[in-house]
Amino acid sequence: MSIKVALEHRTTYDFAHPVSVAPHVVRLRPAPHCRTPIEAYSLEVSPKNHFLNWQQDPFGNWMARLVFPEKVKTLDITVGLVADLMVINPFDFFIEEYAERFPFAYEPALAGDLAPYLRPVLEGQTGGPGPVVTTWKDQLPPIPDGGKPMVDFLADLNAAVHRDVAYSVRMEAGVQTPDETLSTRIGSCRDSAWLLVSLLRQHGLAARFVSGYLVQLAADQAALDGPSGPAADFTDLHAWAEVFVPGAGWIGLDPTSSLFAGEGHIPLSATPHPSAAAPIEGATEPAEVTFAFHNEVRRVHEDPRVTKPYTDEQWQRIDALGEAVDARLRAGDVRLTMGGEPTFVSLDDMTSEQWNTDADGPEKRELAGALAERLRATYAVGGVVHRGQGKWYPGEALPRWNIALQWRTDGHQLWQDPALFADPWDATAGDDEAPGKAEALARRVTKVLGLPEQHLLPAYEDPFAAVADEARKPLGPRPDEPGLDEARWRSLLDKHDVPTGWVLPLATGEEWASPAWRLRRGRLVLSPGSSAVGLRLPLDSIAWEDPDFVGEPSYLEAGPPLAPMVRTVTITPPEKAPTTALTFEARSGFVYVFLPPTERLEDYVDLLKLVEVGARRIGCQIVLEGYGPPPDPRLTQLVVTPDPGVIEVNVQPTASWAEQRELTTKLYDEARLSRLTTEKFDLDGLHTGTGGGNH
Repeated sequence: MSIKVALEHRTTYDFAHPVSVAPHVVRLRPAPHCRTPIEAYSLEVSPKNHFLNWQQDPFGNWMARLVFPEKVKTLDITVGLVADLMVINPFDFFIEEYAERFPFAYEPALAGDLAPYLRPVLEGQTGGPGPVVTTWKDQLPPIPDGGKPMVDFLADLNAAVHRDVAYSVRMEAGVQTPDETLSTRIGSCRDSAWLLVSLLRQHGLAARFVSGYLVQLAADQAALDGPSGPAADFTDLHAWAEVFVPGAGWIGLDPTSSLFAGEGHIPLSATPHPSAAAPIEGATEPAEVTFAFHNEVRRVHEDPRVTKPYTDEQWQRIDALGEAVDARLRAGDVRLTMGGEPTFVSLDDMTSEQWNTDADGPEKRELAGALAERLRATYAVGGVVHRGQGKWYPGEALPRWNIALQWRTDGHQLWQDPALFADPWDATAGDDEAPGKAEALARRVTKVLGLPEQHLLPAYEDPFAAVADEARKPLGPRPDEPGLDEARWRSLLDKHDVPTGWVLPLATGEEWASPAWRLRRGRLVLSPGSSAVGLRLPLDSIAWEDPDFVGEPSYLEAGPPLAPMVRTVTITPPEKAPTTALTFEARSGFVYVFLPPTERLEDYVDLLKLVEVGARRIGCQIVLEGYGPPPDPRLTQLVVTPDPGVIEVNVQPTASWAEQRELTTKLYDEARLSRLTTEKFDLDGLHTGTGGGNH
């Protein structure tokens, strides 16, 4: 997969009158060590009456020698080339074992070959180690005992120059001394490159100055980390440094960007000193001259890729086809909806089990929560975040989680204040007062419904189950543990004398009812387990009382834009009493509210109002769980849930091409901003499936 570009670089000298032109040297042909494939190259010189000879300088760089036998009014030099910008990994190299850590010493024979690039520039010469450079170098972090990994050393030195020297377009000829560059803290690319060459040589490393083209293409997507690069495709002459590392060869370092050189760096000339790398060198007789230059790069071929699978023209045709199909369906009164289950993987982790085989994982929960919140702000404004149970497959201890975003399609709000929703996977947001707030919320809701306090039941863990578990442990107590005497048995029982949660029996319908439960054990004892209280009610041991009681009408002051809710909740006789309940509990520092099943949307909406107003009055965040809403055309939902190796999004149905296009593009944009992606690579860089059906 690559992008082929055509580059044109034109330099024009327009003299006031015809002048004699001395021989010129042009160093504008990609150097033999250029790693970017150059598929075509041309050099056009005007006037046509000239002689051109291609040569190679002592360092192997191409140079064109131009001779002009007649006077010249306009000198025009135009370079054209086609480059295949295949992705180049700048770290794809090996290093000889003796050079893996800095400092090291070149082998004698190699040091002799590298002599021109190792020779330190004397003080006072361009590039010499003046006092400013020496002071700056001494202030860098010291090399630790045992040395420093070579790549880390190069990256840190490159970054230090980038950090302390601001970039400027400098039109004056020549290169500043390193002292000048560090004194002013500003310089052109050639100034920063020569400073880096000087520093590398002072560290005993062979380094050379490189002049070349830099091609930067506008990214398909804005960067999530760091700058996004140019807004449009761009090319210009540039300069950087190269350092010789045994085993790896010449490695390009660009202090202007703090990057290692990649496919966009096209070297033209690499020399021990900048003076031997000038792109165009020559002289004329004295004359006024107008100088102009032009650099342009354009794409001539692009392979389809994940970030840009279609050209703009192809996408316009696809879009037009979608609209045309919709028009034909409408004409025939054919009504269709479409759903989907797109899946995503982590942008930063492609190796851990949660992104390959496991359905769940800590980072997966974190990223799912981030994506759900973004989608809530997009689609479910005025809706609710419901965290219920998802799929349950054989071999899994518990059902998977899901995050359901629910909202009404008719514009009415289900929930006013999204700040009342807590993220139970945020380890920093837990509240030590959650147990007290759960009880306070339960009592508040009971009071709002006009029910007597005794209808709100504390729910306890089963102490006998704990005792049975203790008795079943093998091998008996360890020598350093006390035996199972009466005191230890009593402590096991007492530990379960604190309520796990609070249960309010409640059945919804045309009229709401609250059964007065009579419990065989005298109090509500939960079935053993770690699931929510609402899933562990002892349904087989519940009977009912039938006192003569009718609750007072309850007025729920939700405030605009929600209308007040008026409900009468009665205590039902045994033959009609259900075993559904609204439950409240604290788990891991969060208040959870478990919703009972409902058969009408109106009842589900009123339950939400009841919980929201209570939470606002108590001043606590809550996590909604339990039963979801009943099917109703006035309500829709989007679900974020796990699948082996991926996060799956069950999107809401769409009824037109325009809706499907908007939903798909928005979902993938929000997923990427949540650091989720749809592609994965093997260790060797090959593209591979993401799992979860590779949606």
